Amino acid sequence: QVQLVESGGGLVQAGGSLRLSCTASVSISGINVMGWYRQAPGKQRELVARFTSGSTNVADSVKGRFTVSRENAKNTMYLQMNSLKPEDTAVYYCNMRRLLRDYWGQGTQVTVSS
Repeated sequence: QVQLVESGGGLVQAGGSLRLSCTASVSISGINVMGWYRQAPGKQRELVARFTSGSTNVADSVKGRFTVSRENAKNTMYLQMNSLKPEDTAVYYCNMRRLLRDYWGQGTQVTVSS
């Protein structure tokens, strides 16, 4: 059973930083598609940043502020979020595609106050 566990969310003031972590219960070294999504109240879930077959896709709304990275030896992916804005407030989800199936974490809340 594949499990993804996110951590690192919380309340931060605008301009601040947070680092989210996503730890998988399986090895991620062979995973080509893995990333972060977010969902704000009343809105659809949207892509934030992800690894796709060796490249990285980053949403325009966070480009230059957010950085996705991974540490395969720890089966962990990170999202470094800098210069946070109130509009970044959302539940952030980790996603992994393994053997043609998508897995999701339970989500971690990020709240940015103005």
